[in-house]
This record gives sequence, C-alpha cells and structure tokens, in this order.
Amino acid sequence: MAARHVRLTFSGDEVKRPLIYELGHEFSVITNIRMADVGQTTGWVILEIEGTEEEIEKSLIWARAQDARVDEATLGDVVEG
Repeated sequence: MAARHVRLTFSGDEVKRPLIYELGHEFSVITNIRMADVGQTTGWVILEIEGTEEEIEKSLIWARAQDARVDEATLGDVVEG
C-alpha cells in the first residue's frame, strides 16, 4: 500500500462533477481530502490517495483525462487530520 499527496485543480464544468468520488469508485484507491477551496467556476483540492502505485497512477491519468490539472502537493499543502 502506498500513499501520495496531489493537488487537483479544476475549472469550468468539471468543478461541478463529483470527480473525487468517481476516482475512488472507479479505481481501487482510498481518497482523503486534506484541504480544498471550491467555488462556482474554479477550485482545487489537496488529496491523499492510498492504494497500489499502479492504481494510484491509473487514477491520476484518468483525472488528467477529465481535464483536471494534477500536481504533486508540497509539504506545506498537506494537513494532517
């Protein structure tokens, strides 16, 4: 089991879709939102994804295909909770 922290940035129509729910439902990963700021037309979320490295990578490729920007989270972005 591996864990990875990423920052997903959304704009346009995808901000209204439940992409994080879909990601967790579509792939064998566990998602944990650490911090988020989502408005009507833009938003971002710091997401911890747990699973195998292969499933995590597949889920991030899928997220990019949904027009979400995916960046590695920095240490300052991660909030323990």
